[in-house]
Order: sequence, then structure tokens, then C-alpha cells
Amino acid sequence: MKKEIVIPNEIISSKIYFIRGQKIMIDRDLALLYGVETKYLKRQVRRNINRFPSNFMFELTVEENQELRYQFGTLKQGSHSKYPPFVFTEHGILMLSSVLNSDNAIKMNLQIIDTFVQLRKLATNYEELLNKIQQIESQYNNQFSEIYEVLQKLLEKPKTTPRKKIGYKKD
Repeated sequence: MKKEIVIPNEIISSKIYFIRGQKIMIDRDLALLYGVETKYLKRQVRRNINRFPSNFMFELTVEENQELRYQFGTLKQGSHSKYPPFVFTEHGILMLSSVLNSDNAIKMNLQIIDTFVQLRKLATNYEELLNKIQQIESQYNNQFSEIYEVLQKLLEKPKTTPRKKIGYKKD
């Protein structure tokens, strides 16, 4: 009986980065999750490059790679490639399961996609919550602005205009 290894979603979500306005995962992180070497993953992608258009997978520029490396803090000697990595969007990760063709890759792929879906739901919930807060805020701001105006009018000194004298007038 083979035991199935389940990786917590927190670990997967910690390996999702935001680059070029997209949520991506780096080739070495995916290779680690799939239990294959990075060079094997890259080789399979290069052999099936027509399955990976630019909106599925792209290679980081040297500047983006440097910026990403700075996020990792101290680098261990030889633990990071000197070549910019491939990065995969959610669709590219889906396509990887067909390229790698192993049971482990397919199972891990499903878990990664579930994590992407959960992150999307959290983002949607966050936007809904933000909209509700703004709606309540605008509603109360309008109410408070009316109260503020009334208080201002009450606190204002009455405008003094010369009053007509009353009583007997001499000519």
C-alpha cells in the first residue's frame, strides 16, 4: 500500500509569485513539488514548446530574475541557477500535467490548481468586503455630513443686521 504525500496549501501558495500582472510559479518550485529534477521539467517543456504559448509560460528577463532572487534573501552557493527560470501561469501548470505524464505530477497538479482557485476565491471575497466597507462608509459619511452641517449652523453666530427701532419716533 503506497502512502500518498499531501503538501499543505500554505506551502504551495507561498511559492506563487506575482510577476507581469500574473500569478506564476517558478520551474524549480514546480519540479520540487512534482518530485522531478528541474532540468527534466525544462526538457519536457522544450520538447513540447508548442503547448506553452506566452500566456502559459515565459522566461524571466535578467532584471526580473534578479528582483526575484533578492526576495529569497541570502543565496546558498550553487542552489540557484544562473539562467533565468521558466515561469508558469495557472494554464501552463495545467498543461504541465500532460507533458510530465506521471501519477504524482497529475495529483500534485490538481492540488496546485485547487490552491489557485482558493486564492482567487479569497481575492473575490476581499473585493466584496472592500466594496461593502466603502458602501457603508459612504452611507455614514453622508449621514455624518448632514449632522455636521446642522451642528455648524447651530454653532454659527447669528448674523446681526441693524434693527429698526421700535416705539415713539421724533421728527
